[in-house]
Amino acid sequence: MAEKYTYEDFLDIIKTLRSENGCPWDREQTHESLRPCMMEEAAEAVAAIRIWKETGNAENLREELGDVLLQVVMHACIAEEEGIFTMAEVVNDIAEKMVRRHPHVFGSTEVENSAQVLQNWEEIKKQEKEGKSWIESPLREIPRELPALTRAPKVIKKADKYYGRPRSCQDDIAVLKKAVEILEKSDEKQMEQCVEKELGDILMAVSDLASLYKKPLEQLLTDRIDDLIDNYES
Repeated sequence: MAEKYTYEDFLDIIKTLRSENGCPWDREQTHESLRPCMMEEAAEAVAAIRIWKETGNAENLREELGDVLLQVVMHACIAEEEGIFTMAEVVNDIAEKMVRRHPHVFGSTEVENSAQVLQNWEEIKKQEKEGKSWIESPLREIPRELPALTRAPKVIKKADKYYGRPRSCQDDIAVLKKAVEILEKSDEKQMEQCVEKELGDILMAVSDLASLYKKPLEQLLTDRIDDLIDNYES
């Protein structure tokens, strides 16, 4: 074992694991089979950021970032075996993107604040995506794999931007009131069917409110869950 492994050493380690004489489990993995791993490792990295903020100890964050990197390199290694692309191309593409999307740093564009940076970023991003065959439509571009409470406000925001979807706080409140009223009037036999429909309407109205006021719905619910846990276990 080396005293200190380099990034290049790490790439070689993953290729060895995927080789004929490597690890049976690693050799069996595909892009599809690794999807749950990518989601779990990303979530654990986000959790590690919280842990670092709460404890000041960055050891877990360093470890979890390594696990995310492992997923990236595994996918790139599989892709190289399939003759699709290499890790070097992944690195080059993201480097090119960062240069292209920061013309105020690497070019002659001038900006006064971060709002202008974001505006330029979105415009450049839009130009990059023009003509891409995998983008079905503006709304379907938002990944289904996102948690629903994260995806809904994003879809709503784009629907407003591209299709002029009418939005108002009072409309959302009216939907919430109506849904609650229907649930209150439902008898036991009707309740199961009503709960499914009305909860769907409630969640969409809540998502719309979150989008209107730029509130992170997923984080809001997470905080309330933590409040519930604290109520019983603190």
